[in-house]
Amino acid sequence: MILVGRYLSPFVRRTAITLRLYGIAFEHKPLSTMTDMDAIKKLNPVGRVPVLVLDDGESLVDSAAILDHLDEAVGPARALVPPAGPERRRVLRLLSIAVGTMEKGVGYSYETKRRPAERQHQPWIDNLKSQVAGGLAALEAIDGRPWLAGPAMTQADVSTGVLVDFLKAQVPELMPAGAYPNLEALAARLGQLPAFREIAIPA
Repeated sequence: MILVGRYLSPFVRRTAITLRLYGIAFEHKPLSTMTDMDAIKKLNPVGRVPVLVLDDGESLVDSAAILDHLDEAVGPARALVPPAGPERRRVLRLLSIAVGTMEKGVGYSYETKRRPAERQHQPWIDNLKSQVAGGLAALEAIDGRPWLAGPAMTQADVSTGVLVDFLKAQVPELMPAGAYPNLEALAARLGQLPAFREIAIPA
């Protein structure tokens, strides 16, 4: 199978890390929405990444849908999202906060780095910054032991680790050093895993 998209995108990176954690082999095509839109639209009409092209040629779009397929492929015993019950709801709630924060962080990055300064809308930037801060504060306050949702690592941990890495690398002003010690400790712990080391944010 083929994973399309650059690891600069936290959505692509969390998908790639999950593939590696599951031991699923894949080819990586680091296409960019800025320079390779026509090629991406042939796989996803919305022109978004990631896209996972399965061995039979089917294209799965959106990281949430891709991860759901991967969970199904490896089975409930290995899936990073529990199959049912309160455990599943807890992981999905944490995951929704992490992914929502990720979306707002990416939005802030685009607004402040790619939009010309004279066209930036400060109230919108302030709103994005506030939303990221709210999400990080909620995740920071989780009393998870030893992981966010309890005894086992879940997709909530993977995606939160990817979120922290993205913010620190791309918009560090949203995650000042020492402001979120629990999240920094979680990201450092995940950073020791081969999957996180191998699937690195490009310099």
